[in-house]
Amino acid sequence: MNDEGPFVLCLTGSLGMGKSTAARFFAEEGVPVHDSDATVHALYEGEATPLIEAAFPGSTSGGRVDRTRLAAMVLNDKAALARLEAIVHPMVTASREKFLAEARKQGIKVVVLDIPLLFETQAERDCDAVVVVSAPVEIQRQRAFERPGMTGDKLAAILAKQMPDAEKRRRADFIVDSSQSFDHTRTQIREILRQVTKLPRHK
Repeated sequence: MNDEGPFVLCLTGSLGMGKSTAARFFAEEGVPVHDSDATVHALYEGEATPLIEAAFPGSTSGGRVDRTRLAAMVLNDKAALARLEAIVHPMVTASREKFLAEARKQGIKVVVLDIPLLFETQAERDCDAVVVVSAPVEIQRQRAFERPGMTGDKLAAILAKQMPDAEKRRRADFIVDSSQSFDHTRTQIREILRQVTKLPRHK
């Protein structure tokens, strides 16, 4: 990463930790945010659909990926999940690179890459600093179960694929505690943005 480009702040956090809320607050502060999950949703309704149907026949309908059907095909099947990731991850990476090139062209100083599986996919190599959003486990579980269709088994399967929160916090440059009010979270995000202006880049 060169000094002409923006400072790349990578945002991550396990399910139910409040990462999406933190991303929204960064955006409210005027920082462009690239959302990996939103990119996947868009790919599932367009570019990736024929490739996924070819790899997983019956996983699409009406020109888009049926997420429930696809999830059933890859759940607890590491080889199937690896096939899916081989299709989707390069497309998400290309979208992220386009976003960064656009930010560089516009002379933007700081951008946020919202990457749920940041450490799990070794994507932190492309970050100048990493922000981990965290909350106590009881709050995490409460938030997770507020999601439609969430069950104990499903939550366990999702968390099994994610690096433990304690390890994410150990690797973070900044930790956002999302266990209190929205204003408390906003204050932490503003402080991070104040600090990154003085930080050296990793690359």
